[in-house]
Amino acid sequence: MQIRVIGVPMDLGADRRGVDIGVSAIRYAGLHEKLRALGHSVKDIGNLHVPLPENQPAGDPHVKYLEPIIQVAEELAAAVSEALQAGDLPLVLGGDHSIALGSITGVASFYNDIGVIWIDAHGDFNTPETTPSGNIHGMVLAALAGLGHERLVHLAGRVPKVNPQNIAIVGVRDLDPGERELLRANRIHVFTMTDIDRRGISAIMEEAITVAGHNGRRIHLSLDLDALDPSEAPGVGTPVRGGLSYREAHLSMELLAACGQICSIDVVEVNPILDRENATASLAVGLVLSALGKTIL
Repeated sequence: MQIRVIGVPMDLGADRRGVDIGVSAIRYAGLHEKLRALGHSVKDIGNLHVPLPENQPAGDPHVKYLEPIIQVAEELAAAVSEALQAGDLPLVLGGDHSIALGSITGVASFYNDIGVIWIDAHGDFNTPETTPSGNIHGMVLAALAGLGHERLVHLAGRVPKVNPQNIAIVGVRDLDPGERELLRANRIHVFTMTDIDRRGISAIMEEAITVAGHNGRRIHLSLDLDALDPSEAPGVGTPVRGGLSYREAHLSMELLAACGQICSIDVVEVNPILDRENATASLAVGLVLSALGKTIL
């Protein structure tokens, strides 16, 4: 497999600084060498330019840094589409989760019908009307499903980018009240940590793959490291106790690799400032390897 690595050092979508250097931390953890050891070819196109928050007005407090985030999303969508056209698998390194607006828009411009598996402690399904923070990283999945600010929803002209019925969110344990109602109203498939505790991660992931990948549909994997318990992934901007264990996360990735439908991946919210000895970035690399075919035996 030819992997095309695209760095997006974005930290405009969140309040807490530091995820912009997560891109470098993931590379430093040996991403390229370990992918090649699995037999993949790797082409790294470097980082997209992302404006610094210090040089930008935040703008509307309900959709902070809207304009620069849209500019980066447009550039990223083009880069992802170009990778797919060349037959490569785009691996997008973040940065905060607002980068998924660009990565998934790029995938949706290439494939007519896609599914999304969103592994995250949060739903990221707010709109400007429901958000308690105004941070776009908490609105991006709603925008991709056709809800929210017009500029986010209509990026690249296709609405929605993903049919809401093709979305599976896994690992959720922290939702805002308005967000919870939107998820219910739009019948998004949400698999909470309670579901995982009761049914086991294997059954949950098999159902998530069925939801997102019905009839062989191609699947975009969006992996937020805060889906894991903070004891496993301390270097994230919005940690929430009670998350996925190390083995639950790896089994999730192994099952995704086995389904053979993953067409693109983004990995987000690694914050080295809050990390310990680059442990979270190293974990991110390990999970990517599992999603791309590494197994124990």
